[in-house]
Amino acid sequence: MKTDTGIALVDLDEEGVDRAFRADVLKGLNQLPKAIPARWFYDQEGSRLFERITQLDEYYPTRAETDILKTRSNEFAQLVGQGRAVVEFGSGSSVKTPLLLEAIDPAAYVPLDISGDFLRESAVALSQKFPDLPVHPVEADFMRRVSLPDGVGPLKKLGFFPGSTIGNMVPRTAVDLLRSMRATLGADEGESPLLLIGMDLVKEQQKLEAAYDDSDGVTAAFNMNLVTRINRELSGTIPADALDHRAVWNDDLARVEMHLVANRDIDFTVSGESFSMRSGETIHTENSHKFTPRSANLLLLAGGWTPIKRWVDEDERFSVVLARATEQREAP
Repeated sequence: MKTDTGIALVDLDEEGVDRAFRADVLKGLNQLPKAIPARWFYDQEGSRLFERITQLDEYYPTRAETDILKTRSNEFAQLVGQGRAVVEFGSGSSVKTPLLLEAIDPAAYVPLDISGDFLRESAVALSQKFPDLPVHPVEADFMRRVSLPDGVGPLKKLGFFPGSTIGNMVPRTAVDLLRSMRATLGADEGESPLLLIGMDLVKEQQKLEAAYDDSDGVTAAFNMNLVTRINRELSGTIPADALDHRAVWNDDLARVEMHLVANRDIDFTVSGESFSMRSGETIHTENSHKFTPRSANLLLLAGGWTPIKRWVDEDERFSVVLARATEQREAP
């Protein structure tokens, strides 16, 4: 097993609290309307719940993307080539990541994730499945440029960002992330890196809302776990029974929105600060933007990536796009 111990880049205070988590939560609860970035869903329990979500009947994205990865593996291998280091932005999926690794025979695999425990579990599982593949887990916030482990830098690189996670961000933040990915992968060092990215497609409202409000209540538990994490890690006193899960399609902005809705007036504290919510008030916890081919291309180009090839599943629900880092030129 060739597994590094990982590189911890999360900034913890003297009490072991993630400073960025606390800053984002306090900022989000102080603004109107209240909102907390979706990346904080993914503590260990949140990551496990999301894995359950991907197996639900209503949640089509994982099945559709997996179908693409299975049926187009020869095309990936031909376009990507062998010997690249795969840098995955987010802990590797137990299903999707092996499909890619088997298809392209990489020189190394580097999963980046902010959830250290889940990251290490995922890295160990993949090391066992691919015993000859060097695996270098890096615990980090990939929204910013990340320094890759020694030995990976000189290799050609393929970024992997499945699951349409790019849709969780408003366009401005998504563009910033794409540019950070470009910087992490070393776009100005040797051959331009590639990016393989999943991007969910616009479709019927009923299918979209059902995917984020399943009949088993797993997505609701995933949303509510954010409250559990805040209460545990930030000394919060948020009454969980006073909040309900809600998922709605916003057609004007082409996105499904997830909210935690107060079912009564409440007062609570987080990290010593006092807050209140009136009945019906919400905490906006996630966006999941959906794309057309044109809007997907525009987003990638704005982030410094030129689309090369697009694949869709048989039912045209989901797309996987291969893009190359756009060559940077100095302004005249």
